Amino acid sequence: MHSGVRIGGWSWVWRPWIVLATAVLAALTFLIFCISISVGDFTIELSAVFQTIFAEGARVDEFVIMDLRMPRALVGLIVGTALGISGALTQSIARNPLASPDVLGITSGASATAVFLVTATGGAAITSSIGLPAAALLGGLLTGLLVYFLAWRRGIDGFRLILIGIAVNAAMQALTTWLLALADIRDVARAQAWLVGSLDARSWTEVWTSLWITVALVVIVLVTAFQLRPMHFGDDVAAGLGVRYTAVRAVLLLCAVLLAGVAVSAAGPVPFVALVAPQITMRLLRTPVPPLLASGLFGALLLIGSDLVARVVLPNDLPVGIVTAIIGGPFLVYLLVRANVKRAA
Repeated sequence: MHSGVRIGGWSWVWRPWIVLATAVLAALTFLIFCISISVGDFTIELSAVFQTIFAEGARVDEFVIMDLRMPRALVGLIVGTALGISGALTQSIARNPLASPDVLGITSGASATAVFLVTATGGAAITSSIGLPAAALLGGLLTGLLVYFLAWRRGIDGFRLILIGIAVNAAMQALTTWLLALADIRDVARAQAWLVGSLDARSWTEVWTSLWITVALVVIVLVTAFQLRPMHFGDDVAAGLGVRYTAVRAVLLLCAVLLAGVAVSAAGPVPFVALVAPQITMRLLRTPVPPLLASGLFGALLLIGSDLVARVVLPNDLPVGIVTAIIGGPFLVYLLVRANVKRAA
């Protein structure tokens, strides 16, 4: 059930199920966020977490929550949101469920640049609050631009974009392996700890840096994304409706690349979140294309929940990237099998 709504010069379609499902996702994400803060070596009551966030809690609780656990949880929230929206954008633009920053080589490019910086500076970049994140963001941006220009042939074809992305992804992974093979063993250990993807030992500096960049990019996406829907019907239809599809596609793809770069710079290359979140959200909300806001919420839920599992359920406080890989790997196989079945039919 849906109906049209018009207020002044603005009009949109009211879809109650999508609004309700998005609200439930937001509430569930906030609940898992608070549970993640409450659980640890020093367990804090959930009510005390709510009191500390919204009012003033005990001094001990405030120290544990605000100084030790809140930055980690907030980075997980920001990174998950950025990856979810980035994946929804790339899949919508390419019109292919396999199109994500992981597959297109964006995260691999960011990783290769960061590993180069770590190995070239003897690990000094790990201790810098600006050097490593800036290098990862720049690497992701340059890789995304490279994939875009290589795939451009009087427009962007989704299948060609994915093929180019897979090739660039393989090249960047080979470059990363080569850099690690040449590096000092101590630098390799530092780089490998970052390459897995982790939320451990995050600071408020990383929170604020990633937050402001992500908020700015999301605002640009939301302002521009209303022109994305006509493009799902083809470039000719979009042009007939007055959409400058080439410029819109370039802006949104650039935002997707930068969102993925911000995520990698804050937490390392956390795999499969950008691939899984839009596809699951699309099925939950029963939409023909990945919904942007809900994909971001589910990405945050997936990443924070995976981090909670990694800390509480699995031994030795494993990095969150291992849990997301366990979830995302089978889902990627499912998408490949489903695509092959459709092609055979």
